[in-house]
Amino acid sequence: MKIDWLEKLRIYLQTVAFCLAVAAIQYAFQPQKPYELPLVYSLCIGTSMWALMDFGRHLFPSSAATGWPQGIGGTLLPIGSIVGAYFLGTLAADSWFGWSSWDADASARSQLPVSILVTVVAGIVATGYFYGRTRAAWLETKMSEARHQAAESRLKLLEAQIEPHMLFNTLANLRALIPADPERAQVMLDHLISYLRATLSASRVNAGGHTLQTEFDRLRDYLALMAIRMGPRLRYTLELPQELAGQTVPPLLLQPIVENAIKHGLEPKVQGGTITVTASLSGGQLSLDVTDTGEGLHPQTDNEASARFGLAQVRERLHTLHGERAALRLQANPGGGTQVRISYPA
Repeated sequence: MKIDWLEKLRIYLQTVAFCLAVAAIQYAFQPQKPYELPLVYSLCIGTSMWALMDFGRHLFPSSAATGWPQGIGGTLLPIGSIVGAYFLGTLAADSWFGWSSWDADASARSQLPVSILVTVVAGIVATGYFYGRTRAAWLETKMSEARHQAAESRLKLLEAQIEPHMLFNTLANLRALIPADPERAQVMLDHLISYLRATLSASRVNAGGHTLQTEFDRLRDYLALMAIRMGPRLRYTLELPQELAGQTVPPLLLQPIVENAIKHGLEPKVQGGTITVTASLSGGQLSLDVTDTGEGLHPQTDNEASARFGLAQVRERLHTLHGERAALRLQANPGGGTQVRISYPA
């Protein structure tokens, strides 16, 4: 089992603070005795209890998942730690002062019940502390796993909503093209097969993403399909710097945006236009831009455009993965058309 030494040190320092408080309380009740006496005994017994309890719990296999032994082990550990800490700590403190608490005079031995009571109370407090801390850490881990699984399931659901949307459109276009231009239909079918093969590979990775290179390759197949249908009315450029090819991107992040650009920007325009997809990195933020020279945004339909299926899904997926650290911005392109920028931590 891997031990977090920094966490061990943090807990030990808290134990030392607790021991100092116990020593101060004991001194307050017996100010006639030197403060060193309760201080040394408190530190020795407290350190022994910390070591036996915090390291001892790792000896029980059942504590691997929850941080605290289950069953009889959860009872034996604190009892054994309290008893062991009292004897080991007392021996260590006796060595410091050069005497033996067991061979002391009757007056000194009369203090043993008080010492034992303080140790038992401190042990109960320590047991509650360790149990509560390890239980809280275990619950936090489980909650984190549950959130991660929920996020992955949510992203898979969103992908499933997008995939049929594109596939049905492509099949409808292919059906219309077969009787009119069989050769172009054959080329379109080849690109569709390539696209579906890439989609199958992407489905085998988690919902968090695949490489940007894979996303651009997938997008190239999709644009090739659309170019067959639109002919010279659709021109496209994909610009991916080699140093960004390995960056992670959620599957099917760019395609819905490109699909929107074609449907709402280029198709309504008689002469069509150009779509440019670029990737850049600045200040630790990865930016993905989809720019078209289509019809552009109209003031009365901007809100409608922002809420369209593809953009809404992309925005929701970004929020699920990166929260407020991600953004999707829709704005008019100075050269005419529309620009959509996605940004999130690289």
